[in-house]
Amino acid sequence: MYTVISKDGTPIAYDKVGDGPPLVLVEGALNDMATTMPLAALLRRQFTVFAYDRRGRGASGDNAPYAVEREIEDLASVIGEAGGSAYVFANCSGGSLALEAAACGVDVLGAVLYEPPYFVDGRTLPPNYSQRLRTCVAEGRRGDALELFMRETVQLPGDHVDDVKGGPIWPALQKMAHTLVYDDLVMGDSSLPAERMAHVTLPTLVIDGAESPEWARSSVQALVDALPGGRRYSLPGHTHFLVPEAVAPVISEFLSGLDTAPDRCTTCERL
Repeated sequence: MYTVISKDGTPIAYDKVGDGPPLVLVEGALNDMATTMPLAALLRRQFTVFAYDRRGRGASGDNAPYAVEREIEDLASVIGEAGGSAYVFANCSGGSLALEAAACGVDVLGAVLYEPPYFVDGRTLPPNYSQRLRTCVAEGRRGDALELFMRETVQLPGDHVDDVKGGPIWPALQKMAHTLVYDDLVMGDSSLPAERMAHVTLPTLVIDGAESPEWARSSVQALVDALPGGRRYSLPGHTHFLVPEAVAPVISEFLSGLDTAPDRCTTCERL
């Protein structure tokens, strides 16, 4: 375990494994380093993999006030530890954070994203979702914040939510529940900022699960269309739930291909 001090003085905890070009893993909502390390272990033979706890999670600090700009600085600090430039893999809302960092000039060499949850085709956040989420967190009702997120944005069936509440992971999720507000701020109104993405020119592979809901798959295609260097890969038989064993080979092939033949992606050619 290592620590880097971000620009505002917040300690950001990270781990690194492997040998090769630097690759930073950016987690999504309700994830911390513990959930990203299994993927790091699968990529360590091809890359020096940096997994870190986003602020407010795990062993990282959480200096107030929160701002998306501070999270971009956190990612830049980890990339600084990697040598100043790095590849990035980002899951879910972490994908939006990675793209915003690249748009702000953070030196991302290439990126692989897994289903950033932008809304397209008229889909919007539930009424007053952001305010209700903030109220739950401000009042210390972290369990209510989790339920709100799971039922109204993830749209898990009620019995699935009840299963999670009764399972062993619920206490760990409650510890991170306040960071749902952070991810909400990263996503804004969840609409796709197509004009801003048009300025993100790095080679980017955006993955969707072939069995994910149609809105999520449409979102991935819209993002790929907006990114000048965007390419898409649909993972057969998979959903929004990230399976490291399935995703690692796709990441490895795409990013390794950028080192040898930037204009050729055999993963994408198989679509």
